[in-house]
Amino acid sequence: MSIFVLSLFVAFGGTFSAIKLLKPIAVKHQLVDKPNERKLHVGAIPLIGGIAVYVGFVLSLMVIAHGYDVSFKYFLLASGGILLVGMLDDKYDLSVRLRMFCQAVAASVMMFASGDRIENLGNLLAFGDIHLGWISIPFTLLAVMGAINAYNMVDGIDGLVGGVTFSSMLSLSLLFILEGYLIESWIAMCLVVSLIPYLIFNLTRADNPNRTKIFMGDAGSMFVGLSVVWLLAIGSQGESAAFNPVTSLWVIAIPLMDMAGVMIRRKRKGCSPFKPDRDHLHHIFMRAGFNSKQTLICITSLSFTISMFGVLLNHLNVPDWFSFGLFLAVFAGYLTALRYIWRLLKAFRKIEAFRRMRRVNQIKLSRSYKHKSV
Repeated sequence: MSIFVLSLFVAFGGTFSAIKLLKPIAVKHQLVDKPNERKLHVGAIPLIGGIAVYVGFVLSLMVIAHGYDVSFKYFLLASGGILLVGMLDDKYDLSVRLRMFCQAVAASVMMFASGDRIENLGNLLAFGDIHLGWISIPFTLLAVMGAINAYNMVDGIDGLVGGVTFSSMLSLSLLFILEGYLIESWIAMCLVVSLIPYLIFNLTRADNPNRTKIFMGDAGSMFVGLSVVWLLAIGSQGESAAFNPVTSLWVIAIPLMDMAGVMIRRKRKGCSPFKPDRDHLHHIFMRAGFNSKQTLICITSLSFTISMFGVLLNHLNVPDWFSFGLFLAVFAGYLTALRYIWRLLKAFRKIEAFRRMRRVNQIKLSRSYKHKSV
């Protein structure tokens, strides 16, 4: 147990120290995010959050590996490569094709070197487990690339990718611990703790003289996406799987549904699925009148609730086909809400305007009453 506690301290301290050390290096080499028509932050913000989280997480894995004689070499190889690609993308804005190729290489390391691939989808159709055979290779490839880009796309406001990853990893840790997979559970917790210093610095004001604001960057969002999908593959596959494959959908529901919804809307508009826009879930919340912190709290809470619901379904041994049907129903409801989002936003704004008017009237009545009393 002392090894696990030490790994958590190392995860936090490693990320915190890396942030402090990397900040002047990032500024010197212009690894910063500058405001433009899509990015409305103030000043040039260092893109070192993901690198720092990677450092803290890797150091904590080394502590676990030393104490329990386990190897993470293939994960370190793939995640280190994807982190480097993300750093280059942050600085030079790489093409979509090059990024996708590098993600495919990382997925190949996961499948062929580590042997972790998605071969069994579970009993989704109530006719027995669906075994993919050779199709598991392209399916795992698409799953890894999909997860990486889902977490990359959700990184649109301060703290959001960290909050969503936080909820996914907490759910994964609980899924593992419920089945007695102590090391895997602690690996997930190490990533959770590695995220805490990043969130502290990311959520600070840009003009705070006592603390440097940082962003996750593509390096970080791609790295956490790979980490989540790798742990999902480890936990949901094999004869002694820790949880059912369908539970993976619940664990990453918000990033997955946000990515799918955005890509569907872009295709309907005749645009490329990878063309940036302002139609993500967090953009919709903010157009509805929520500020960035309220949006962060709402989406993170929603992500945590949905993922924990998936954990509950798994723990209660709900049949795969029923869990899958529920997820499809939730997804269909999400897409339907997006289709009529402008009507919903209009109704929401009317409700908010009515509430504000009531508050103003109550204040006026209160002041009038006080004035008459005097």
